[in-house]
Amino acid sequence: MQSPIHTDTPAWAPHSKVPAFRLIGDQLSRVRDLIIEQLTVPDKTGDINGLLKHISSRSGKMIRPGLVLLAGCCYGKITDEHIRVAAIIEIIHNATLLHDDVIDEGKQRRGLPTINSLWGNESAVLLGDFLLSRVFKMCAELESHAANVIAAAAVRLCEGELRQVAQKHNWLLNEAEYIDVITEKSAVLFSSSCCLGGLLAGASEAQAQSLGDFGLNAGIAFQITDDLLDIVGDESKTGKTLGSDVDKHKLTLAVIHLLKAVDEKEKDTIITSFLDRKDAQYDKNALVEMLGRYESLEYARSRAREFVSAAKRALAGLKQSDAKDALIETAEFMAGRVI
Repeated sequence: MQSPIHTDTPAWAPHSKVPAFRLIGDQLSRVRDLIIEQLTVPDKTGDINGLLKHISSRSGKMIRPGLVLLAGCCYGKITDEHIRVAAIIEIIHNATLLHDDVIDEGKQRRGLPTINSLWGNESAVLLGDFLLSRVFKMCAELESHAANVIAAAAVRLCEGELRQVAQKHNWLLNEAEYIDVITEKSAVLFSSSCCLGGLLAGASEAQAQSLGDFGLNAGIAFQITDDLLDIVGDESKTGKTLGSDVDKHKLTLAVIHLLKAVDEKEKDTIITSFLDRKDAQYDKNALVEMLGRYESLEYARSRAREFVSAAKRALAGLKQSDAKDALIETAEFMAGRVI
């Protein structure tokens, strides 16, 4: 039986960021409330509360917990376990963002200064660790299978991040290798969100796998799009520091396509001028112009759309419902942010 649709608009309206989440507004607000509860410590440690409030006061799109809930709606009612799992997954995501901002020297996240820019790298790293410690405690209260899925996803996320670091300055990185990296460092959390949402609502292993396949493909599309935003996005709209991939010598799909499209002489020039430069500045407009001229930006956009199509195909056997439509709408939103 599908979870009922709530039409009342909560004080915090998630569908203002992700329209498809209008179906789960009340439940997603419960997830947010639980996250805030977990990011609160006794008054005697009030100095820590200041850091935690900075995190809890700036909710992002909450796509991953939204997928947990929508996947659950496809097969049954939303339970307290769904709310807890959704909160855990979002807290894991927030912890990775804290660490990413340190690695990438990010100054802005979700339209506000980053923790590392306000209180330093030490506070940001330790706060990320604190969030993960909360996750450990919350997972101890879960059914073992759900906890195992979350733990496996966390391991793969870290492996993906390590693989990306190992591939810095590798100008021979190809598309298949890039897809493998973003699958591990990003898409697995989307996949686990969808899989767990289904399992907790009574879906069979095969049905949960289909949801997981949906999440994996949608997650790959999301990361391809996110990498595009890092090149062509507007910081005033994205709310975060951009250009970190080029600054940190990381190849993304559009640049991989460009390096393959040009001749060897121009490839060397691109590497020297943009990718492997010694100074901190580069001509972003010149890089964007070149990516446009060789249709590298459009290639990356088209690949994102192809992964969205694969995500939709994964749901082919799923009974028609408002929740299924919302999943598809969410996948299209994830890949449509720069198109």
